[in-house]
Amino acid sequence: MNPSGDVAIQQRDLIITSTVLMLLIIVPVIVLTLFFAWKYRESAKAEDYDPEWHHSTRLEMVIWSAPVAIILMLGTVTWISTHRLDPYRPLERIDENRQVTADIKPITVEVVAMDWKWLFFYPELGIGSVNEFAAPVDVPINFKITGTTAMNSFFVPALAGQIYAMGGMQTKLHAVINKEGVYDGISANFSGPGFSHMRFKFHGLSQQGFDQWVAKVKEGGKGFGRQEYLEFAKPSEREPVQYFASVDPELYSAILNRCVEPNKLCMRDMMHIDANGGGGKEGIDIAKALNSVVCTPLAPYGVASGPQSTPAAIKGQTFEPAALPETKQVAG
Repeated sequence: MNPSGDVAIQQRDLIITSTVLMLLIIVPVIVLTLFFAWKYRESAKAEDYDPEWHHSTRLEMVIWSAPVAIILMLGTVTWISTHRLDPYRPLERIDENRQVTADIKPITVEVVAMDWKWLFFYPELGIGSVNEFAAPVDVPINFKITGTTAMNSFFVPALAGQIYAMGGMQTKLHAVINKEGVYDGISANFSGPGFSHMRFKFHGLSQQGFDQWVAKVKEGGKGFGRQEYLEFAKPSEREPVQYFASVDPELYSAILNRCVEPNKLCMRDMMHIDANGGGGKEGIDIAKALNSVVCTPLAPYGVASGPQSTPAAIKGQTFEPAALPETKQVAG
């Protein structure tokens, strides 16, 4: 309950508002229950006690009008907040006093949850990091989130709500940090023996500080491509912070489509084949022929990543990449 980003602040306010509205019913019910138990106890012999009383229309209207009003208010607040705080919805404001204008360019961060560490890519900057990422204050952040094995949950409490990270699927989160500082990030979903150590740091920096952080990554980092990823993907715990001065621009897509390994058909291509009726009786031959061209020096990440020759078994077939469906969820 100590938010430093506008989304987290709105979520805090929503929790407080909902709690207060519910207490307007809960507290009177508890108080009246205790009061009636005391007033009409056996030893009190209350003079106004009427054992034959069983109904009052006026009292029923009073009793039910308050809960109905509270439910209507809660429903209205929930409806508005659910749409306004949709994690897939691009931000419309920096804070309650400032809107996102055309001259403010969001920064994109690609997040990969692994066993048991976090991998961050900056596709526009060509850099990456492990268990640490940064962003300038008052600049919208567009997160693209996926995973490798067990389902995890990306969560920076001071920034925004948690979002699940699942292998072969992509979720999104839009957020902004409004105060400089170093914030804790965790996985909010149990994912195995190393789960408790899946922690990372998020640095909210001034624009100058962020530029210096990027320069530090580029100067002190190393290259990170497919082979490095396959080695890094092995389960490990308490992974130290690492920086990558250059990252293969197609690596995140390959992780998402589960085809980083050589000669492995990407999910997007598999789904496109299925969407067009499958392979039929020639399906096995088509798959074998397609696999022979999926990972070549010219197209290391699948049919769509570069030019390639077409084997005879799939002449006349068109294998345009199909967009991988995104999982939609509400931040929690």
